[in-house]
Amino acid sequence: MIGHYLTHGTRRLVHWTVMLSSALLIGCSDPHQESATPQSDLPVYQQWHSITLDFEGPDTSEQDEDNPFLNYRLMVTFTHDGQEYPIRGYYAADGQASESDADAGNIWQVKFRAPEIGQWQYHARLERGEKIALGASSGDSLPLSNATGTFMVETSDKRAPDFRALGRLSVNNGYFYFPGTDQYWLKGGSNSPENFLAYEGFDGTYRIAASARDGEASANSELHQYESHRQDWQPGDPTLRGGTGKSIFGAVNYLADKGMNAIYFLTMNIEGDGKDVWPYTSPEDFARFDVSKLAQWEQLFQHMQNKGILIHLVTQETENERLLDDGDVGPIRTLYYQELIARFGHHLGLIWNLGEENGYAEWSPPAQNTEQRKAMIRFFEQADPYQNPVLLHTHAEIGTRQPVLEPLLGVDGLDGLSLQADDREHAHQVVMKWKQRSEKAGQGWLITMDEIGMWHTGADTDDNDPGHPSLRGDVLWGTLLSGAAGVEWYFGAHVSHNDLTSEDWRQRDELWSLTRHAMTFFQAYLPWWEMAPAHELLARERAYCLAKRDEVYALYFPSGTEQYQVDLRGLSSDFVVHWYNPVSGGDLSSGSVTNVPGGAVVELGNPPSRATEDWVVLLRRHEG
Repeated sequence: MIGHYLTHGTRRLVHWTVMLSSALLIGCSDPHQESATPQSDLPVYQQWHSITLDFEGPDTSEQDEDNPFLNYRLMVTFTHDGQEYPIRGYYAADGQASESDADAGNIWQVKFRAPEIGQWQYHARLERGEKIALGASSGDSLPLSNATGTFMVETSDKRAPDFRALGRLSVNNGYFYFPGTDQYWLKGGSNSPENFLAYEGFDGTYRIAASARDGEASANSELHQYESHRQDWQPGDPTLRGGTGKSIFGAVNYLADKGMNAIYFLTMNIEGDGKDVWPYTSPEDFARFDVSKLAQWEQLFQHMQNKGILIHLVTQETENERLLDDGDVGPIRTLYYQELIARFGHHLGLIWNLGEENGYAEWSPPAQNTEQRKAMIRFFEQADPYQNPVLLHTHAEIGTRQPVLEPLLGVDGLDGLSLQADDREHAHQVVMKWKQRSEKAGQGWLITMDEIGMWHTGADTDDNDPGHPSLRGDVLWGTLLSGAAGVEWYFGAHVSHNDLTSEDWRQRDELWSLTRHAMTFFQAYLPWWEMAPAHELLARERAYCLAKRDEVYALYFPSGTEQYQVDLRGLSSDFVVHWYNPVSGGDLSSGSVTNVPGGAVVELGNPPSRATEDWVVLLRRHEG
């Protein structure tokens, strides 16, 4: 009997008995990147580390008439302590395509991350049949080397923020959560450039066209080089073929060094913004995948995970959401999603984003409908054995956002929203609205503030927006203190270093620091997953409060505040008052008042410095 794989602990059990032929896929990382070392007679891996197994099978190629992506299916069943974990593999050319640029060979691979320590067994089966990858129940079994084996898994030796020290990222109670280590996690990072993978060092990468419509960033004819981040590459970091690629790995290092933990990017923008990212051998052939390019993407993704950077993988965008199967989950979309899951789904910190700006807009081509969105959600619910979080990116305005989201309230399998909002001052209200509505529907959503408007400016550079006051107050602190699970910064379409052309994340160095200060405060001082917005306790516009009643309160007061007050009526406890500087971060400090009583509207006194500038106040119940 096939067992159950409890991937999220608190989220949902995956029943492996369903749709094994077309729904069970997983795993990835660069071949042999974390290879086993012999101990006794068995290979030894570490818990949560990437395991890549090679199998010698039929010799074929990306362009073989007998399409290896369509007419073959590799399934590998991993077994531990009576539980079975069926994982789908993929065609890997010569098994070293990231280095060799091979498009032919006889190697098939599977990737797996063991969730438990101890002894494991596996059994692999490769089948051939007409369009078997799309779900035929069985095909002809083919000879396969290394088809069975045993290995040991021991405790990981990594430390956070490396995801291999934390386990698999999940969703619980409307927030990111690691069930294996019982830790909640807050997201902060970059939403741009959305064509991050349009990098000159990746095989088969080029721009179809440089033109742009009104409303999108203008892309020139050059691919990304990220040359300014070459300095951030460190000895021992990975490289691409021939020692190239240092700049893109260095870019990841830079964001990680700034304390960021997420990067948002598209894996397919054919007919969309940029027109320079796709997983295929050609942007006209959706049934054949570029093995070497995908292996190189995997090298990058592996480095991101080791640095604690979330892979926010966006599968399509509004301009091409009906490009595959006219929006249905048909054969072409199934192949696309299966290849993504099989190669990349094993990563521990990964989000499946069903589509950027999904839904109707007057400037966009015809959109997917509700049933097509639900079909995508069901597909990932059934096909991803690791059950990575599934989000949907929204349009910016209520008129285009609400008709898409209303019918999805309560739909199982949709974990939440990758929110876009055009109005900074009221972004917190949008977060609260959809959290409340989804909770009322019985399926509370995780909501992250991932794209702030206006569309033409977004998060501008430090030089053009020194201190980022509106982003810092209304967006960063405003949405986090309203229940958002994280923030990503979109660079705007009509600014320098825009959403498609940005080469240097240092242009927004101050913005990353401001984000880190907020994340540090939350992680050090708040049980935010147990708290709720309580802005009504502050008699001040654009002031925000997150509260765990009678225990802890986090308050943000905007610039211009002259009287710091909070309504503590109905409470009997006394509270210790601490101040936190949202601009420079650092330790908590004391102001003119160090303790306040509950039971009244109380004055918090004066801040330690920066009179009338914005401050964060932490109130904690006095113990003793």
